[in-house]
Formats: sequence, structure tokens, C-alpha cells
Amino acid sequence: MASAAEQMAANLSFANFSKATELKKRLWFTLGALVVFRLVSFVPLPGIDPVALGTLFEGTKGGVLDFFNMFSGGALERMSLIALGVTPYITASIVVQLMTSLVPSFMALKKEGDTGRKTLNQYTRFGTVFLTIVQGYGIAVGLESWGSADGLSAVIDPGMFFRISTVISLVGGTLFLMWLGEQITSRGIGNGISLIIMAGIVAQLPSGAATMFEQARTGAISGGFVVLVLVLALATIAFICLMERAQRRILIQYPKRQVGSRMSQGESSHLPLKINTAGVIPPIFASSLLLMPLTVAQFAAQGGSGPDWLITVTTALQHGAPLYMALYAIGIAGFAFFYTAIVFNPEETAENLKKYGGFIPGIRPGQRTAEFLDYVLNRITVVGAAYLVLICLLPEFLISSLAVPFYFGGTSLLIVVNVTMDTVAQIQSHLLAHQYEGLIKKSKLRGGRR
Repeated sequence: MASAAEQMAANLSFANFSKATELKKRLWFTLGALVVFRLVSFVPLPGIDPVALGTLFEGTKGGVLDFFNMFSGGALERMSLIALGVTPYITASIVVQLMTSLVPSFMALKKEGDTGRKTLNQYTRFGTVFLTIVQGYGIAVGLESWGSADGLSAVIDPGMFFRISTVISLVGGTLFLMWLGEQITSRGIGNGISLIIMAGIVAQLPSGAATMFEQARTGAISGGFVVLVLVLALATIAFICLMERAQRRILIQYPKRQVGSRMSQGESSHLPLKINTAGVIPPIFASSLLLMPLTVAQFAAQGGSGPDWLITVTTALQHGAPLYMALYAIGIAGFAFFYTAIVFNPEETAENLKKYGGFIPGIRPGQRTAEFLDYVLNRITVVGAAYLVLICLLPEFLISSLAVPFYFGGTSLLIVVNVTMDTVAQIQSHLLAHQYEGLIKKSKLRGGRR
């Protein structure tokens, strides 16, 4: 049964949207920031030959570079200032969050509240710069040797100056994206980093659809196959929406209380535990950890001058290869449990319930409640992790075997649907708050007339 808040949110009318001035400003700011992101993705790195780069990139279709290109919104294919996207920032965030769970000094910072959070954010920024420098230098070296066997070169004037300018440009582009994402989060609607990733994926959807329809027109694939892909995409979206709203509600009972001479009845409520508490974070984290070293390795191996073991590793870890799929599945499942443990703390929740007199029927308050919540959370997280692995890997097997464009993969659909649902939920929250403000103003006016 829907709660009172959900019922009120369902009855919200978007006719009040024109009156919500603050919400409109946030939406316009978000749209403007995403437009800036798309414009910057077309600014090339200095010293790059775009014609030769396009020819060389054509030969990597279906590989890990193509998958990374999807997350960057085509910026890698154009080798723009933001070719690395937000992947270094995400990887640095993973490292910092892992350290907050393993290193005592980082644990202490996490408990310091807003001050500690700012310090951890600074560490994440420093880590982003370091990872971008390492990855950018690897890409610069790989670009210089890429295509040498075919007599092509994507670099006009190879050398140390090109490498330094490439690293500086990529660091500046990644830091700009990081800043832009933070601005969207604070001044716009939704999570800025997630919206940037989603915008990159959505920007590639038209070209992916055009490629598929062109293949159907030329007879490379059948029309029935195109219909099957669209039906599978719609079914995947419906399944994602169903699982993202799935909850395990734990009954919470509050005892009777005496207020003055009156005895208030005991109240009951529910503690909702989402099946997928981690949301879209596990696939993004797993993709980032796999793509960051693989991108550098593949650029280094493209020229044929890399060591044999590097070429063997990049071949074994091609997108769709069994080893890649296995590591991707392990990463998704591991981060599902890891991020759920960060988001939801059973001990803290049990302590808060005990403080306010709430208890789970049949379970003692305190430690026993924390153990019960941990027991339930671990088991529903198994279902959530299995759902994420299924959504992300099953379409990938179809992609690798049937040559469907990457943009219709489970990971991309999961990110787009999740971010869209979260953004719409935030818009509804702003409209709900605006509706409450209108009611309060009306009640004050009526009170002033008496």
C-alpha cells in the first residue's frame, strides 16, 4: 500500500510547474551545463590529425575503446579535451571510499561530518589529477605509435611536447567535467556526474539507432531482428523500473505513550529496504576499473610495438570476451555489497530506533535489531546484485554474438533509466515543497485576516 507521501506525490499536478521559479532556474542551469558538456566534447586535442584518427578508430569497432567511447559521449573517438570523461574521478572516488572503510585515519575523517567530507573530496580531486596524468600520458604514447604498421599517424608532430600538451589538456578537461558535475549537483537538478554520463550515452543513441536501421535497409540484418531488439530494450526498461521500485518493508512498532492525561495509541510504520540499494553505482564503478587500464593498454598495443603479453591481455579482455564478462560480473556483485554497506548502516539504524522507542516485533532493540537488519539486507542484496549482473551481462552476450550497437546494452539502459528516475523524483520533491510553501502562505494570509 502506498504511503501518504507517495499518494500526494502521485497527485501532484505539473500545472504548478510554471509557478515554481526556483525549480525552473535549476532545470535551465542543468540543461545549459549539459549543452556545455556536449560542446566541449567537440574541442580536439592539439596536434591531432582528425582524418587519420577517424580511419584508425574505424578498425577498433566492437572493442573496449568503442565501449569507453560510449561513456564519454563520443569524445574519445574525436580525441577531445574530455576524451577521458569522468572515469578518473569515479576511480578516485572508489579508492577514497575503500580507504574510508579500511584506513583508520580516513574512517575518522568520515565521522567528522561536513569538515571531514570536504577533506575527503580534496583527496578525491588529487587522486583524479594523478590518475588523469598517468592515463593521459599512456594515451599520448599510444597515439604516437598507433597506425605505424599501416603507414598512418594520428599525431601531426610526435614528441615530448605533444605528450606534455596532451596530458595538460586532458587534465584540464577532466577537472572541468568534475567541476561541472559538482555545479549541477549543487545548483541544478539530479546528480551531476551521473547526468553527464547519461548525457554521453543518450547523445550516442541516435547514431546507434541509425546504424542499426541502415544495416536493416542494406540487408545486413533482418527487419524482424530490429523489432526483436526494440522489444528486448522495452522489456529491459520495464524490468529495471520494476526492480528499482522493489522494496522489503520491515514493520516498526512504537509503544503507547501517555501525553498529559491522554493515552496515545501505539503507532506502526515501515522501514523500506530497497532490493537494489546501491543503484547504478556498481556497474559504473566496475566499468571504470576495467576501462581505465584497458584503454591505455589498448592504445599501447594498437601500434604493434607493445610487448606480446600486453597484446595477449588486451585480446583476452576484449569487450564480450569470457574473461572480461567474468571480471565485470565479479566487479558488479562486489561493488553492490560494498556500496550497500556504505549507504545503509544497520547499527546506526538500530540505535536510532531504540532512541525513539521503535522496535521490530519479535526482535529485541539494540544489537539484536542490528543483526536482524544486517541479515535481511545481505539477503536482499544478493537478489539486487544478481539483478544487476543479469541486466548488464545478458544484453552484452547478445551484443557480442549478434553485433547489436553498444548503446542498446544493459549497462547503458540501466544508467539512463536510473538517472532519469532519480531526476524525476527530485523534480517531484521540488514541486511538492513548492506546494507546501503555497499552503503555508495561504494559511498565514487567512490567519492575518482574523
